[in-house]
Amino acid sequence: MKEILPFRLQSKNTYLFANKLDFKYVMLSHPLLATYLLDNDTRTDAKNEEDVYYRQKAEYLQSKLPKNNHLYSGRIQPEQIEEAFLNLNQIVFEVTDSCNLNCSYCGYGDLYGNYDRRENKSLNIEEVAPLFSFLDNLQQRKRNKSIDNSIYISFYGGEPLMNMDFVKEMVSFTRSRKQDEHKYVFSMTTNAILLHQYMDYLAEHSFRLLISLDGNEESNSYRKTKSGKSSFDTITKNIDLLQSKHPEYFKESVNFNAVLHNNNSVEEIYNYIQTHYGKTPRIAELNHSGILPEKKEEFDRMYRNREESLYQSEQYTKLEQKLFTFAPSYYNATNFLHTYNLGVVKTYNDFFDNNKQQRFIPTGTCMPFSKKIFITVNGKLLPCERIGHQYALGQISKTGVEIDFENIASKFNTYYDKLARQCSKCYQLGACFQCIFTIDTIDDEKPVCSGFMDKNTFADFLAANVSFFESRPLDYYRIMEEVVLK
Repeated sequence: MKEILPFRLQSKNTYLFANKLDFKYVMLSHPLLATYLLDNDTRTDAKNEEDVYYRQKAEYLQSKLPKNNHLYSGRIQPEQIEEAFLNLNQIVFEVTDSCNLNCSYCGYGDLYGNYDRRENKSLNIEEVAPLFSFLDNLQQRKRNKSIDNSIYISFYGGEPLMNMDFVKEMVSFTRSRKQDEHKYVFSMTTNAILLHQYMDYLAEHSFRLLISLDGNEESNSYRKTKSGKSSFDTITKNIDLLQSKHPEYFKESVNFNAVLHNNNSVEEIYNYIQTHYGKTPRIAELNHSGILPEKKEEFDRMYRNREESLYQSEQYTKLEQKLFTFAPSYYNATNFLHTYNLGVVKTYNDFFDNNKQQRFIPTGTCMPFSKKIFITVNGKLLPCERIGHQYALGQISKTGVEIDFENIASKFNTYYDKLARQCSKCYQLGACFQCIFTIDTIDDEKPVCSGFMDKNTFADFLAANVSFFESRPLDYYRIMEEVVLK
């Protein structure tokens, strides 16, 4: 027997023809729902029909959502980090710190101060080969638990095409490892300035290519050459050549990454790339972490909020559907669904013990190396490319790999201890997405997490996400069927 929900689900037509104001109203959630979620007694007398409806809805949600059944535990163990390292599924190389562009907002440019000095260095195969020997030794002692034996090798910069010798050597090196049972998949992020020289090689070896392009010529105005000229014509000429020369490769393996700023908008970016290349771009905001104090005003002038830019579009309901999980609302709803859906289990063992108390690590920081490892041009080992170089967790050189899993665990646990008081009072307990390394005050004695949610903030967060699915029941099924969270 199907359970009858005490709140209404709108039809497909209602959603498709909802006007802009109504849609935004739903997205922001109904304030009554948030209010009643905070009220321990949702049965108090109602004033009108609307009041009754939202009280019933809040009561239903309170009865169905899982109770706070977590045990606060701010510790990780060296063995956990070693196991993550052993089971690496992505290795990202900073191929070179050289670049043939001088983008105004570059994460390695004048706005930021959390990276190593750029000295036109390049990686070579001899410097990174010890990593694979180190992994081989670990695997001899401990069993690798990877599911499909795939390891993604990614090339990053600077501009990686400026050190194509290393890229080719790495491809040959990994494929020559006869004792290695892994399947290697290659990817690259490029500005496409040199794409015409190497596109045949990239297509031949099935590289997954992410091209940086901010939209039309005006939208792309911050991506300038070293001499200050526009890079737009060169980039688009090369992209057009790739599309015409390798159409199937372009269709299957090429995607776009755009940066949102004050000279473009979500709608302009999407329209240009979709119209010219038939692709849905990833659209990122300017990086908030590591901004130099004296550059804060310049950053604020260039910065543009992605969600705000999307809602300013006259076609934003249609645009939001097209962007799907690249749109903030869908991205947030997907994470919400994965976190609070009672049907989601982490491992098959959890099918048999869903009500157990769970220990968790505070904040949403990834277990070191659980997703990837980033190797800088100076041989520093970092959990990913988004983290400041001052937080290196190890070093690689021709002589070998220097990494201390106990020391890494101690560093992370020190950060967790600093945030313990705030995390223990946060209503996002166990469902946080805040990385400690994007908290600019993390090195202070008492850092402050901007992702903290008190009771009122969490109630509104809960109401907004439930209202999202209530207004669009078909999107629930779309997310469940199309999105795979790793």
